[in-house]
Amino acid sequence: MSETAKKWDRKYAESDPKQPVRPAWVLQQHLKKLPLKGRALDLACGLGGNARLMAQCGLTVDAWDISDVALTHLNNWAAVHRLPIHCTISDFDQMLFPYQQYDVIILSRYLNRSLWPQIAQALKPGGKVFVQTFLSPVQANGPQNPDFYLAPGELVKLTENGQAWSNFKVDIQGEGWLTDGDESHRYAWLIATKSAS
Repeated sequence: MSETAKKWDRKYAESDPKQPVRPAWVLQQHLKKLPLKGRALDLACGLGGNARLMAQCGLTVDAWDISDVALTHLNNWAAVHRLPIHCTISDFDQMLFPYQQYDVIILSRYLNRSLWPQIAQALKPGGKVFVQTFLSPVQANGPQNPDFYLAPGELVKLTENGQAWSNFKVDIQGEGWLTDGDESHRYAWLIATKSAS
C-alpha cells in the first residue's frame, strides 16, 4: 500500500459514516446540466458526495479513489440505499481510463494535471465534465502543496486550441470564494461539454 493510500485511509477512518457527505457546489448548483440517465465517474471520490447525488439523480456511477476505507463507507451506503454506485480502488498514476465510456465525469477538491487528456478520452461525445478545485494562492485551511492549486484562468485555458480539452465548449465557469460546510475556500470551477463530432 502506498503512503498516499495510508494517509487517506487514516483520514477517512476518523469520519462518522452516519454524517451526510456534501457534494461539490458546482454539481449541486447545476443539477440541470446532468443527463437524466447514463454513466458517470466520480474521480478521487473520497466518501462519495458527488457519486451519491448523481446516483440519486438516476445515473449509474463509478466511484474511484485510492482509499479502501472511504470506498468501504461509500459501498455500504450504496448497498443500504440500493443505488448503482460501483467502487474501485484506483491509483491514477498506474491506470488507463476506459475510452468514451462516460456521460459525466466529475472531479472536486483534487488536482492531477496529468489526467486532463485521459478525462477527455474517457468522456463520450456530448459528455460533460464538472470540475471544482482549489484556486491559488495556498490557503491555510487547504492543501499545503502549491501543486494542488489551479492558477487563475487555468481551467478555461484547457479548452483553447492545442490544449487537452480543445474540443470542449465551456458551459459555466468561475473563480472565487465558496463556503464548504463550516469553512470557506477559494475555488475555480468549470462545466464543459465535449463536442459531439
